[in-house]
Amino acid sequence: MLTRRVKFGFGIGDLGGNLFFTIIGFYLLFYFTDIVGLNPALSGTAVMIGKVWDAITDPITGYYSDRTKSRFGRRRPYIFIGAIFSFFFMIQLFTPVSFAKEMNLFLYYTLVYSLLNTAYTLVNIPYTALLPELTDDYHERTILTGYRMSFAVLGTFAGAALVMPIVNATSWPVMGGVMGGIMLASAMITVLAIREPKEHPKPGEEGFLSTFVEVLKEKVFLQALLPWMFFITGTMMIQGGLVYYFTYIYGDEALFQVALIGLLSFSLLCIPFWVAVSKKIGKKRVYMIGMSIMSVGVLLFTTLGATFGPIYGVVVMSLAGIGLSTHYVMPHSILPDVVEYDAHTRKKGRREGVFSSIWTFSSKIGQAFALALNGWILAIFGYQGGAFLPRTKPGIILIIGPLPILWYLLGLLILRHYPIDQAFYKKMIERDE
Repeated sequence: MLTRRVKFGFGIGDLGGNLFFTIIGFYLLFYFTDIVGLNPALSGTAVMIGKVWDAITDPITGYYSDRTKSRFGRRRPYIFIGAIFSFFFMIQLFTPVSFAKEMNLFLYYTLVYSLLNTAYTLVNIPYTALLPELTDDYHERTILTGYRMSFAVLGTFAGAALVMPIVNATSWPVMGGVMGGIMLASAMITVLAIREPKEHPKPGEEGFLSTFVEVLKEKVFLQALLPWMFFITGTMMIQGGLVYYFTYIYGDEALFQVALIGLLSFSLLCIPFWVAVSKKIGKKRVYMIGMSIMSVGVLLFTTLGATFGPIYGVVVMSLAGIGLSTHYVMPHSILPDVVEYDAHTRKKGRREGVFSSIWTFSSKIGQAFALALNGWILAIFGYQGGAFLPRTKPGIILIIGPLPILWYLLGLLILRHYPIDQAFYKKMIERDE
């Protein structure tokens, strides 16, 4: 059994991670268009390039962290170094600069954002790979993931609720420093609290490319990976679009903060409930139920939100958090089971870092595509930073509702075929004992 120190120390590491992802998801496109002054198409493209670069570095980090040997472990040195650089580049990203040519502004922020993502990759990939190394118990992994996702929701909550108050009280660079400092502190607590196993199963002998090609041929992995990527894409589109919806359709930017607090509060409160339910009906079923609830909430928000007004919108988005809660827990609890399945079927060494890096790679591709698509659609419908036109309204609705629901449906159709439940897992473990 894992100690409370290990559970707490591991879990708090994702506070900084989701703080970062929330700031990027909810505010970066808005920061580029309305604060820096980039047009929406270039803003979306800058975010996409940064995220794609981020995704490319994930498999490289995962592959080499699997093969790292040091007296501090094979994951923690990366987390330590990456956290320090993440703090520095958070301040750089959120320090507005100006150039005579818009293209130079675009290139500058694309570079800084790419460097920030590279730094955080050094934290996030090794951190994700820690989970299957800490325990091989089916339910304990869900409990450990519950700790992690409770802190993740707190990080998301802080990122959503504190950014604008800090900016309004001080400035964007100060906000970057405060949030970067929280990211740094949470990563360092994980580094100090966790003790990695002294002995690690030897990783496979395959080369870099052949390792990833082989993993991507694993059907069970794809049945978990693709839904995760589609759900990420839909959720990121909603996150990136909500601030525009509340600011320009409801005419109340401050109410956006209230909606976020409601959404994330319900997500946080429901995590223990869904963890308990998963023991009864399984992780896959819980995940499907949760994302179905989220889909219905988004549908009700976009079809009736303008009719019933902003209070209705806040209530519906808050209740949608009941479903979104499963997205914080279940996929990260499913991934270690897939890693275990791979190890037991191949019998050629473990590949936690490879699976974790592909998992994160796919999520970042989803994020990149989602935010780029938001920017491109806003540009198509004539949006210019700070200047809302009536013809932009359908574009904002499109990125909040119909397109995210499409991604959710695709994910649900694939996830229903994922085979690993408790009985499957138990039989697999017993077969090799």
